[in-house]
Amino acid sequence: MSDWKIEIERCPEDRKQPIPTDGSKLGFGRLFTDHYFEARFHREKGWGEATIRPRGALGLDPAAMCLHYGLEVFEGLKAYRSKTDSIHLFRWRKNAERMVRSAERLVMEPVPVDLFGAGVKALVELEKDWVPGMEGCSLYIRPTLVASDPFLGVRPADEFLFYVLCSPVGAYYASGFKPTRILVEEEDIRAAEGGLGEAKTGANYAASLRAQRRAQKAGYTQVLWLDAKEHRYCEEVGTSNIFFKIDGKVVTPPLAGTILPGVTRDSVLRMLKHWDVPVSEEPIAIEDVLAAAEAGTLEEAWGTGTAAVISPVGVFGYRGKDITVADGAVGALSQKLYDALTGIQYQRDPDHFEWCEKVC
Repeated sequence: MSDWKIEIERCPEDRKQPIPTDGSKLGFGRLFTDHYFEARFHREKGWGEATIRPRGALGLDPAAMCLHYGLEVFEGLKAYRSKTDSIHLFRWRKNAERMVRSAERLVMEPVPVDLFGAGVKALVELEKDWVPGMEGCSLYIRPTLVASDPFLGVRPADEFLFYVLCSPVGAYYASGFKPTRILVEEEDIRAAEGGLGEAKTGANYAASLRAQRRAQKAGYTQVLWLDAKEHRYCEEVGTSNIFFKIDGKVVTPPLAGTILPGVTRDSVLRMLKHWDVPVSEEPIAIEDVLAAAEAGTLEEAWGTGTAAVISPVGVFGYRGKDITVADGAVGALSQKLYDALTGIQYQRDPDHFEWCEKVC
């Protein structure tokens, strides 16, 4: 049991929204549940004021530092409904620990891991009817930490608001679990050494939008970011970490300060090692990926992330040419990883890694 006392203000019945019953129409990130969780930090008082209340305006001052200096970090995780109707969280503690590291990078007050867990679990339990029962759907959870000081000056903040939203979602990509088209980005960069690349903060995503729009206008789903120094080495794919299977071996770029340490990335690495699949974390240049495709040894490529879980890559666009990965179909290992991860998340299969925690 949590030591955090959470006050609950229930949404009036006449303000409650109808809970969607057709999972195929959910989309991603546009519909939100009736309640949200919040807690506040004051330098003199510490963390407190933990409350679940009807979703509405946050009440931030127009001078709040998050609005002027980008002092904001967030997380993304999911709750799943099993066939027996129980609700489970997938590796929530990894998200809480990553939020601590992100906050420390931006000199923000970290949310205690047990407060993170208490708020998420209490909110999910209250909103359990919103967790979809359809396979491929889930309750997406967005914990967010912002500096709430009303102050116009560049310094670390003394007041913070931590809040959690829930959103019932379907597939992240409208195409579902199908191979994506990825454009290799050579002009813009996502992050540089010494920057914010390993923190989950809005600044990284804001910087990605221009390249993402260019890619989508050209007919691609997302972009593959290259390193900031040489524009040669693969880093991430949009909202996902990237994996390549070349000549029987799986390679993913190493965590070196510019790449988000994804929870799904870590899960895939652990699964591959458990299956005795050769896998390494090492730099991989885009020309080596293309050479493998030309030689016929680029067997698969896929992205990993909470939102889409596994995203097979069917095509890389590079300098005006499309390079097909294998035959452009979902690879056998990508499919196996997707089935294994979702099998654990939806409790179809045994959770040998003990990654899921039952909420209710």
